[in-house]
Amino acid sequence: MVRSTDHRSDMRTSESRTLAVASGGTLIALIAFCVPLTAINETATALGADSGGRIWILSSMSVGLGAALLSAGTIADDYGRRRIFVSGAALFAVASIAAAFAPGTITFVIARIAEGVGGAALIAASLGLIAHAFPAGPARAAASGVWGASVGGGIALGPLLAGVSGRFADWRAAYWVIAAVAAVIAVAAGKLLDESRVEHPSRLDVPGTLLLAAGMSALLAALIEGRSGGIRPIVVGLAVAAPVLLIAFFVVELRSRAAMLDPRLFTRPAFLAATGAAFATGMGIIALMSYLSGFVGAALGISVLGAAWLIFAWSATSVVTALFARRIRLSGRIQLAIGLAAVGVGQLTLLGLGPESGWQRFVPSLIGIGIASGVVNAGLGREAVASVPAGRGSLGSGANNTARYVGSAVGVTVVSVIASGPAHSDASALFTGWNHATLFTAAASFAGALLVLACRRRGVVPAPIAAAAIGDSLKL
Repeated sequence: MVRSTDHRSDMRTSESRTLAVASGGTLIALIAFCVPLTAINETATALGADSGGRIWILSSMSVGLGAALLSAGTIADDYGRRRIFVSGAALFAVASIAAAFAPGTITFVIARIAEGVGGAALIAASLGLIAHAFPAGPARAAASGVWGASVGGGIALGPLLAGVSGRFADWRAAYWVIAAVAAVIAVAAGKLLDESRVEHPSRLDVPGTLLLAAGMSALLAALIEGRSGGIRPIVVGLAVAAPVLLIAFFVVELRSRAAMLDPRLFTRPAFLAATGAAFATGMGIIALMSYLSGFVGAALGISVLGAAWLIFAWSATSVVTALFARRIRLSGRIQLAIGLAAVGVGQLTLLGLGPESGWQRFVPSLIGIGIASGVVNAGLGREAVASVPAGRGSLGSGANNTARYVGSAVGVTVVSVIASGPAHSDASALFTGWNHATLFTAAASFAGALLVLACRRRGVVPAPIAAAAIGDSLKL
């Protein structure tokens, strides 16, 4: 009896350590992702960036994330989740130091892309570590809620860290803080976490890894360059290269005996629903919130720190909701659909702003969107793991978060185009652009909800059987 009690106590301690360290890794990655949103003016001025450089300062980390998330998840499952998590944290810390030291735009952008690669390893491996530590059921649902809260927490704290750093030191201080925290997480993970991997790892899919990284990088770079305006040769070249490379990736994966991602996973309704919901989250929620801070400053004269507090109202509410979302007695599919639909409704309440609107006009809507976002984030963490074969939690996390960041890149690009309009000389154009952005992102949220509802689970087999079937298909 004593041994049994001690064993349960040791398991709970191990689970708590895993959850704390893994969620901390996701938290710091999201903090870093959001720091430039409220520090763009100071950063661009210090680095001497032009308009195109400003866009790359804002978006460069998403290139590293999009290019590496799926690969990092697969490699973590096959070669060790703790190993990839620690390596990602170390790279993340070094890249953050490089960003803090950056003398110019190009150096800073390269550092941020490297930060994205390190962040991809942190995010993808973190959910795999949690899935391995917590058995399927209520315990994993609760842990997924904490992980989802860390996503919202990072989005809440990133703009605040940037605002506080800019006010009391300078914008570079934020990256020193991020580097220090990442270093602590790397050491803690190496000492406290147990190693885990799949029982029968696949060999490294080198062609698939390279094609996916190149294709995603070309796609995201095309979207970033496209925001600068005009159909330029570099935009056309990247836009042509991206689909060619991604199609080649899927062809290679279909024929590979050691595929990083079996494209036939997209025939599973659960996987399609989780991936589609993540994409809609990026295009609907993240795209609008990315535009919010710049809009309230330009149109309403709200300070950088004030804008950060507005984003905090949304994301902090999301954190609290995600922690309690495990009490929701709904299937993952219905939870995601209701959450996305509620986000869309909340976004529509932000229509009709005018010059007389103050920060108080935003708060009720942002709190409502935050509650809905928390429901979605908790559901995404759970469904990302549940929708893939057993033991492939990092793969599920990588695929899900890739969809989220690609969706945000597409959404931010579309919002920047439709919100601009032909004339920006008067204040009315800013508010018209805001209405266009709000309608588009609300439509994306509603579309995501409809897609999730359409992905019924008919014909879905239990995870162990599905895993065996997919494994057999890769041997053909």
